[in-house]
Amino acid sequence: MAFVKAVSLSELVDDTPLRVEIDGTPVSVVRTEGEVYAINDICSHANVSLSEGEVEDCAIECWLHGSSFDLRTGKPSGLPATRPVPVYPVQIQGDDVLVSVTQES
Repeated sequence: MAFVKAVSLSELVDDTPLRVEIDGTPVSVVRTEGEVYAINDICSHANVSLSEGEVEDCAIECWLHGSSFDLRTGKPSGLPATRPVPVYPVQIQGDDVLVSVTQES
């Protein structure tokens, strides 16, 4: 599993998604509830950026149609989305947030 630096921890604002691209994969990095999560940035329903949505209760909401995805599992919590989005392992090393897009959870 190859981890690469996605962002600096100091760049993250609580409950505010930050879009990054890792090896051509769009990823939304989110710090919430004291943890950092990485989830694929593309909604499985409408092909829009999840990082433009809001974060609440460890979920990210798609701004277009309102589907929410659990940041831990990628599973949608309601319609219209029915398919999960990939989530990626995260490691923190000092101020670096490292993400591996080679292995999905």
